[in-house]
Amino acid sequence: MDSKYFDRLHVWGTVWNYAALVMMFTLPVGVSLVFDAWPAAGVIGKILLTLIPLYWITAIVEVVTYVPILGAGGTYLSFVTGNIANLRLPCGLNAMENAKVRANTEEGEVISTISIAVSSITTTVIIAVGVLAFAPILPKITAEGSVFKAAFNNVLPALFGALGAGYFAKHWKLAFAPIIIGVLVLIFAPTTGVGILMFITIVASIVAAVIIYRDLLKETISSVRGSKKESGETAE
Repeated sequence: MDSKYFDRLHVWGTVWNYAALVMMFTLPVGVSLVFDAWPAAGVIGKILLTLIPLYWITAIVEVVTYVPILGAGGTYLSFVTGNIANLRLPCGLNAMENAKVRANTEEGEVISTISIAVSSITTTVIIAVGVLAFAPILPKITAEGSVFKAAFNNVLPALFGALGAGYFAKHWKLAFAPIIIGVLVLIFAPTTGVGILMFITIVASIVAAVIIYRDLLKETISSVRGSKKESGETAE
């Protein structure tokens, strides 16, 4: 792919990421300026000491995990619009699977970027319409005692279960190790953060993939040697 494409991509991706960061601080700073109500530095310091170690780990894990899958364009878009794990990543993976292209290729880069861009626009429109349409009734259907409460509490597991079922069925040998490791971690350490759990299961997936690859490589080498031996005996 043309290097100029990536040069422009990194420039505009950096610009919009910094613009999004500025916008995030605009509202709280604006409210503090208007009402002259600034949070105490000591309180902010205590909160940051608790949150920063967790979010630094999560941020590093997400970058290392998502960039090879989503590509440069998809990554910039995803980190600006958010909802990566539950919307952007599944959308990009499904689009590449349907287009029969692989991640970290030129085709995968294009498909991932387009699908995530469409996903961002679509979700923004749907959220806007949903907020306006369901604002009057949403507090009632999500309130304690509502028959819909349990469904709203399980939206994310249902989404990932539906998306993961296809991958687990196709690559069950590869999926077995991270699932078992993840379940064991949650059994013995149920308060483990999502970022740390994700990193652990990714490492388990890599280890499982290496083991499976070595086994398949040994089988292939043995098969090739057997074929050569048989052909040699036939020639004699």
